[in-house]
Amino acid sequence: MIVITGATGQLGRLVIDSLLKKVPAANLVAAVRDVEKARDIAALGIQVRQADYNQPASWNAALQGADKVLLISSSEIGQRTQQHRVVIDAAKRAGVKLLAYTSVLHADTSVLGLAGEHRETEAAIRASGLPFVLLRNGWYTENYAMGIPTALSLGAVYGCAGDGRISSAARADYAEAAAVILTSDDQADKVYELAGDNSYTLSEFAAEISRQSGKAINYVNLTEAEYKKALLGAGLPEPLAELLANSDTGVSRGALFDDGKQLSELIGRSTLALETAVSGAL
Repeated sequence: MIVITGATGQLGRLVIDSLLKKVPAANLVAAVRDVEKARDIAALGIQVRQADYNQPASWNAALQGADKVLLISSSEIGQRTQQHRVVIDAAKRAGVKLLAYTSVLHADTSVLGLAGEHRETEAAIRASGLPFVLLRNGWYTENYAMGIPTALSLGAVYGCAGDGRISSAARADYAEAAAVILTSDDQADKVYELAGDNSYTLSEFAAEISRQSGKAINYVNLTEAEYKKALLGAGLPEPLAELLANSDTGVSRGALFDDGKQLSELIGRSTLALETAVSGAL
């Protein structure tokens, strides 16, 4: 039995799709905060169990009988370490044979501000004594592709990443890798650095949008403070604006670059190309 946390999220739903190609629906459990939002998952024959980070006892029932658990990192920045510990503790009580966790690329050395909670979670997992596997995911290509309409309307891509290279991949690529790992033997104590096959700068990203759209799109490099101010002016809440600006600065320092190609090796195919992502968004 494999339990997937955050199963109604964007990544969790894709992981389920990939797992269904490998194992029967009866072998899967979707752990979700709101059962009503998981009706489509239940309709697939997958057992849906309610579990809330703020209700630690709910995880005892959610993980009952679990052989493997995929802990998809919470989206609540600032609360994630404690939320993850709730699942780790429950997994230990349940005697789980493998705990997989979606961390961040090069979490142990990353300069990204968001990497701190991932390092803390990884430390808690190691301290638990549970057999574990770390899926250190790079950036989602969708993080940039979703900004293409804005770039077209403004005639520019804005950021503070300088000439830093980004080895992103599609969510579906990462989801497929998770499914492969969860259905493979001998995964305990492995650490995967997962990233796209090819990398690009934001200048190259802007140039690709320009090439495919026929509209002149430039990359405007700002300071981190200027970029945060621009994001706030666009209506983003301060925590998100700060996260995005900090992440771009991390890009300039190589935080989201990796050329190990472990992701494509796992899934047995090339990761989604930037050209394809831009084409799809357009």
